[in-house]
Amino acid sequence: MPAIASGKVLVTGANGYVAVWLVKQLLEQGFSVRGTVRSPAKAEHLKKLFASHGDKLEFVVVEDITKDGAFDEAVKGVDAIQHTASPFHFNAVDPSEIIGPAVAGTGTILQSALKFGTNVKRVVVLSSTAAVQEAGLPEPKVFTEKDWNNKAIEEVETKGKDADQIEKYTASKTLAEKAAWAWYEKNKAQLKWDLVVVNPPFVFGPLIHEISDVSALNTSMNLWYLFVLKGAGDAATLATVGNCWADVRDVATALVRALEKPEAGGERFIISAGPWKWQDWVNSARKFSPSVPAGNTEWKRETNVDPIITDSSKASKVLEGLVEVLNAFACFLVVFESSQHTRIPTFIPVRFGIKKE
Repeated sequence: MPAIASGKVLVTGANGYVAVWLVKQLLEQGFSVRGTVRSPAKAEHLKKLFASHGDKLEFVVVEDITKDGAFDEAVKGVDAIQHTASPFHFNAVDPSEIIGPAVAGTGTILQSALKFGTNVKRVVVLSSTAAVQEAGLPEPKVFTEKDWNNKAIEEVETKGKDADQIEKYTASKTLAEKAAWAWYEKNKAQLKWDLVVVNPPFVFGPLIHEISDVSALNTSMNLWYLFVLKGAGDAATLATVGNCWADVRDVATALVRALEKPEAGGERFIISAGPWKWQDWVNSARKFSPSVPAGNTEWKRETNVDPIITDSSKASKVLEGLVEVLNAFACFLVVFESSQHTRIPTFIPVRFGIKKE
């Protein structure tokens, strides 16, 4: 498929944490953007944020992404689709509460693109390394795009409501992405567009979407706020709990690159800056502000073992321009203003002093 260097891009869930950064980068690179939101009110912040782009930004309301035909009108006249709308929370009682919307939402956008996306040349789906990596393995492992998190699927199938909340979420991402690829292979012969999937791990970094106060933080940044700034983790948790991460701006860049690079078609890409433990972030934050709780002062990065490593070399090669950002850690300290007039977090970059091997 040809590279997509201009035209109109549909961004689903346009008011989300990653999606707003994606909208910003698309507009700055000259694309027009049509964003979907669940209600007109959810578009107001974005209209103000991107007012300088005028009629290059428009919105359509999609109240329920799981409903058949939900995106039929939204896909008409767009040249590409960025599907970012998917649930991310750890509150599901029954696994179906999070798996159903994740799988159905991806299915509806693909079906709408097939039926009514006559101008569409590429569909990019934002998935997660939750669909790639498996936790609880006996030995550390480097995960690549060839891997799938089948362990999470097995757990929710076996334990149902009693499955771990994290496994319910990771199963939803795995099943949604598997369903997308299965649908694509089944329908590929009649499609005029190809599919790309981008798989970041935990996403941290600046927030430009609408946030009224800390209670409205998205899941990943809420965890960051609690464990780093509020001292929510005990010494053992800070030293042992972690994963891999990516800066939200780098994820947005990768999504744009996934549109622009012809060779990205039909591929999935891990976007990762490398591993972390909560104490990594605490140590970096304290370099900026000693008032941050010290956490586990005996923990040392040099003797740490990371059980999960994600290999982002494929993305660095194909999605050019990501090499530099993927090869250095940066930490972002959240500073919540006390003024009643501004409750938006400000992020100050602090170097980790750790480099990805």
